[in-house]
Amino acid sequence: MHYQLRLSVAATLAAAAMLASCGKKEEAPAAPATGASVSAAPAAAGSGDVQVVKIASVAPMSGSQAHYGKDNANGVLMAVDDMNQKGMTLGGKKVRFEAVVEDDAADPKQGTAVAQKLCDSKVAGVVGHLNSGTTIPASKIYNDCGIPMVTGAATNPALTKPGYKTTFRIIANDDALGAALANDAKKNNLKRVAVIDDRTAYGQGIAEVFAKVAKANGIEIVSSQFTTDKATDFMAILTATKAEKPDGIFYGGMDAQAGPMLRQMEQLGLTTQKFFGGDGICTMELAKLSGGAKPLENVVCAVGGSSLSKMPGGEEWKKRYDAAYPGQYQVYSPYTYDAAMLIMDAMQRADSADPAVYLPKLAESSYKGVSATITFEPSGEMKDPAATLFHYVKGNKEAIE
Repeated sequence: MHYQLRLSVAATLAAAAMLASCGKKEEAPAAPATGASVSAAPAAAGSGDVQVVKIASVAPMSGSQAHYGKDNANGVLMAVDDMNQKGMTLGGKKVRFEAVVEDDAADPKQGTAVAQKLCDSKVAGVVGHLNSGTTIPASKIYNDCGIPMVTGAATNPALTKPGYKTTFRIIANDDALGAALANDAKKNNLKRVAVIDDRTAYGQGIAEVFAKVAKANGIEIVSSQFTTDKATDFMAILTATKAEKPDGIFYGGMDAQAGPMLRQMEQLGLTTQKFFGGDGICTMELAKLSGGAKPLENVVCAVGGSSLSKMPGGEEWKKRYDAAYPGQYQVYSPYTYDAAMLIMDAMQRADSADPAVYLPKLAESSYKGVSATITFEPSGEMKDPAATLFHYVKGNKEAIE
């Protein structure tokens, strides 16, 4: 069941105060439920002169990947709040932005259903989706109805291959991430690497890039196996992998599977092998999901952007994020924040929230964001995106400088 629920900041705070008065532990602000339309600033008196402009955030808000989705939505909510605080007029009318948060459950069918719903409700722009498997089919729907879509998370190179003028990506794709990891394997003199993927568009895609570049680097791929993005038991796969005596394992997938995989590797004595993965495993949550297993120390993962310390506004932005959403930061929220700000900036330059009017301005952006200065290739790919490798030191994710 989908419904619209408008919440003001005052109402949210009042609800939190009521819970606290009932003796319940106060929780960090949560991303709104599916379909919620959140006004980050209350409408001014005489709101008939205020134009409401809706920007959607789409990601998995339920299931094993919900922590990613909440992080993504938080970035959009922060951007909307910041712009409302700053104030904008379009066509001579004041604007109040609202974030519409939708759940695609990391499922392609639900993702396309959400995309059609957003087209029907005529949102002005979309930030999302998170998974390549949902983003790729949804991108056609947004293109057909003319709504710009900016992803700061989906990395499969196939996303921009159709040439849709409404599709933009502000993060490095898997061609860059897989290659960076394969080059790191060569740098560390690995000779034999096993590859496992979860058969999703993202997981299989980045695994194929890694394997291709690794082979070109003279590394032998000793086995290629696959699981699913719902699995939790990897003992059979890992037992077969151990028999091949690899000095490294690459996993194409998400942290919900990588965490248990690391625990089971420890049980099987696979404690010295490097463990490579893309941005899907490169989260704060991985340390928790792995239960502190020793193989966590061997993880090398890649993210399509700079580390927070090297982002133009990363550290100051992160302080504000943590104050608003303590303990919820994962990976992509700086990019979803920038994606939403990028869309609103294009509207301002076009003096219109009409997608047909501001889309050309979006394509020609040169926006100085928190994560980077964002400009686009004709394909919708970001020009010169950065990529950063990370590892885990005493359970903390740190950039490999």
